[in-house]
Amino acid sequence: MINLSANKLSSREQYKLLSGSIIPRPIAWITTQSTAGVINLAPFSFTTGISNQLPLLSVSILRDGGQPKDTAANLLARHEAVVHMVSIDLTKAMNQTAARLTPDQSELNLIDLPLVASTEIQVPGLQAARIRFETQLYQYVPIRDRAGVIITDLFILEIRQFHFADTVLDLPSLHVNPAALAPVARLAGPTYAELGQTFMLRRPK
Repeated sequence: MINLSANKLSSREQYKLLSGSIIPRPIAWITTQSTAGVINLAPFSFTTGISNQLPLLSVSILRDGGQPKDTAANLLARHEAVVHMVSIDLTKAMNQTAARLTPDQSELNLIDLPLVASTEIQVPGLQAARIRFETQLYQYVPIRDRAGVIITDLFILEIRQFHFADTVLDLPSLHVNPAALAPVARLAGPTYAELGQTFMLRRPK
């Protein structure tokens, strides 16, 4: 085994090891809206579901030069977001929206995907996404380094409305068809993965 002490690694080196080891990761493609009305769209892969008692998911947004990214700033200001799952056909558009823009610019200008109005919140979603969640901020957790400086903005979002394409969800059983969703997962750096082969394994009683 290769043993590495975390306190001897730079933050970039630690990130490379984390992002390369914790794989595959789902991609939360998030629309938010600024107080000036600009729609922001950006992907984040440090995300997961965290509860079965409430429909909660977490999104961790790393800071850029010590400042919150536009998505984080918008969530802190307006407490709303639409989280989309990324299917294979949306991968190139998703990647385009990872570009660094100023807060007064919208990533929607980089892609050709229409918006759709949300049901419970003011932030719109992407019509093309096969799954999208309308969410409201449930809890904000600023992650600080040992000196007390915020290094990551962690958001726990409560899903208020679930939206599924007809081909993805079997309504009577509430079974989400992963093959129909065709999800894309983030690996490390510019590398992504499709679902690939699946198998079943029953839990012991």
